[in-house]
Amino acid sequence: MSMLGVLRKIVQEVSAAPDLESVLDLTVRRIQREMHTQVCSIYLLDAVSQRYVLMATQGLNREAVGQVSLSPSEGVVGLVGQRAEPINLEDASSHPAFIYLQSTGEERFHAFLGVPIIHHGEVLGVLVVQQLERRRFDESEEAFLVTVSAQLAGVIAHAEATGSIQPLGSNNNAVPHAKVIAHDRRFDGVPGAPGVAIGQVFVGTLPAELDGVPDKPVKDQAQELNAFYGALEAVRDDIRAVSCTLAQRLRSDEQALFDVYLRMLEDNALAGQVAERIRAGNWAQGALREVVDEHVRQFSAMDDPYLRERATDIRDLGRRILSHLQESAGALPQVFADNTILVADDLSPTMLGAIPDDKLVGLVSVSGSGNSHAAILARSMGIPTVMGVVDLPFTRLEGREIILDGYSGRIYVNPSEDLKKAYGEIMREEQAIAAGLETLKDLPAETRDGYRMPLWVNTGLVSDVARSLERGAEGIGLYRTEIPFMTRDFFPSEQEQAQIYRRQLESFAPRPVTMRTLDIGGDKSLPYFPIDEENPFLGWRGIRVTLDHPEIFLVQVRAMLRAAVGLDNLRIMLPMVTCMHEVEEASSQIDRAVRELQEEGVPVVRPPVGIMVEVPAAVYLTRRFARRVDFISVGSNDLAQYLLAVDRNNPRVAGLYAPYHPAVLRALHFIAQEARKERKLVSICGEMAADPGGALLLMAMGYDVLSMNANNLPKVKSAIRGASLERAQALLQRVMRMDDAEAIHQLLRDSLKQMGLGNLTRPLLPDNT
Repeated sequence: MSMLGVLRKIVQEVSAAPDLESVLDLTVRRIQREMHTQVCSIYLLDAVSQRYVLMATQGLNREAVGQVSLSPSEGVVGLVGQRAEPINLEDASSHPAFIYLQSTGEERFHAFLGVPIIHHGEVLGVLVVQQLERRRFDESEEAFLVTVSAQLAGVIAHAEATGSIQPLGSNNNAVPHAKVIAHDRRFDGVPGAPGVAIGQVFVGTLPAELDGVPDKPVKDQAQELNAFYGALEAVRDDIRAVSCTLAQRLRSDEQALFDVYLRMLEDNALAGQVAERIRAGNWAQGALREVVDEHVRQFSAMDDPYLRERATDIRDLGRRILSHLQESAGALPQVFADNTILVADDLSPTMLGAIPDDKLVGLVSVSGSGNSHAAILARSMGIPTVMGVVDLPFTRLEGREIILDGYSGRIYVNPSEDLKKAYGEIMREEQAIAAGLETLKDLPAETRDGYRMPLWVNTGLVSDVARSLERGAEGIGLYRTEIPFMTRDFFPSEQEQAQIYRRQLESFAPRPVTMRTLDIGGDKSLPYFPIDEENPFLGWRGIRVTLDHPEIFLVQVRAMLRAAVGLDNLRIMLPMVTCMHEVEEASSQIDRAVRELQEEGVPVVRPPVGIMVEVPAAVYLTRRFARRVDFISVGSNDLAQYLLAVDRNNPRVAGLYAPYHPAVLRALHFIAQEARKERKLVSICGEMAADPGGALLLMAMGYDVLSMNANNLPKVKSAIRGASLERAQALLQRVMRMDDAEAIHQLLRDSLKQMGLGNLTRPLLPDNT
């Protein structure tokens, strides 16, 4: 078998292993056999003693497992951990760092290859192979071991978070087999909505979605078994009914497939194994997921194509049983903790409605992005949220206490008292600040030297309107029209759209409402209009989609124009514009819609039309665009992504997303200057406008309007009222001479403190790296 085949086999077996001990034992046996070495061992860094402990071996003395350990400064193993890179030696015993561990029996071995097991930059352990002969392991062997260690890292990190690893330095002797849980285990995602929450995990699942079902301890074994057997019988009845219905249309051999399904559900097959797992302590839904996953992995690994296809049958049966289990569970009252943090594989808006508002304090999505519908809804509701926490072992966290940091996109599982105290202080400060800012609602955003800065809001939901007006918004700088499209199973009609838009326009009249035309693609998709591309952010999105589908664009524009009749506060904004041709074609379509409606007797007027500057190409055409349109608006989030080549919704690189990068600031300054040369209003909607320090910079650059999430508006207003335009311009001059994003951000925080506005800076979060 090829190394790739062996690796695939190891990954499948590791995924099916019931616990970490089995994973480690299986891994060393597999590697030792496939690499034809005499020894394979795994050392893990113990959380309490901070020593590398021998946790599994094939080839050394098995009695040394759990007994032998090295400090990070001892031995070649310690050196691998220190350097965080592989060490490949022809004769380990001749290396200056070598330490002889008598109880292991390793004195006979010479060749040594050790690779670090690293998760998110943290060394968790060392994977080692050894051989009798003196030789250097070749590049393919080293690459293979590095790949295996990368797979192991995620498994070990999950085990630490869920309490599967027992640190040897703790006193476990008093309670045999007690699990000692690793505290402050951190998982990184991307910020979805700002704020901090400390609470108890509730794992949300989509109907009949096996992958998202969590493990829960069984409370009433008899009840769970009865529920499972009831669901099983219901599925059997469903299959028999379908079989009877199709009996006249199928050949006998085809109808026999239903008999195969029924046999799979027999007690000595899938059903019996699920019942065993329930008796072992897992609830029915979790036991079902475990057994189905195990069968799916086994069938998927088979060489025979017919048998491989049975994996699909097993998963289908599992979903059917789960659907009936969830239906019966739905009749039972659900009890939520007072501080519930909803965690799901992929958050959906319907999940949010399942938990009472007074108990929901935070949201976590394993997949999804900061621009997903759930994240937008969370920001609108002011619920701290983290998205894209891809490594979080969420199915094993039901009922666990976690800290959610919506500012940095971090999750801490099993937080220590010190960490809870630090974040608790941040939460108290936030509450005090929010209470103090409520008094600013009816006051203007005017600097100490009399400069007035209009503050608008970004909206997308009906609930945003009331919240925005409560906080003193003077207009809508971005209404995301795609959200009503995302909440439906088909394109909304012209009449439906007109009714939705009318509510926004009426609520804010006579204040201006800027409606962005349908902006789908990238990370915003419609279930009934899928866009499947390898690189969606550089693909078919924004104005490109709607100009290719004028029937969609015209219906939407007509709906906007009809909704604005008698109000005349509509502004239309075109997203993702890159060239003049797009502006001219879109303007032509808008003119056509105006003519058609006027001919139909609808008294519409052509509203102001503007563009969003979101791509670097548009930056350098700002002045030309300004001659052709009525206003310019900058989408700073997308613009920063494209300038920095960083997808901020990808947790792997989200740390590189820097809105205060000097290149981003220069681009923003250039846009404001170019628009002003043509005396066109220039606004900005993005995270920087919602940050008090960023708002001062943008005001100094010459932006006419700042648009932001309603929850951030009071802070920004407070910053503007506490500063002068002259001081903001002096701050901008200093910033434009700097060349480091973090240094710029720190200068903004320090400047706000000097102005007496330190309470508006982002909380200084605990550095728990």
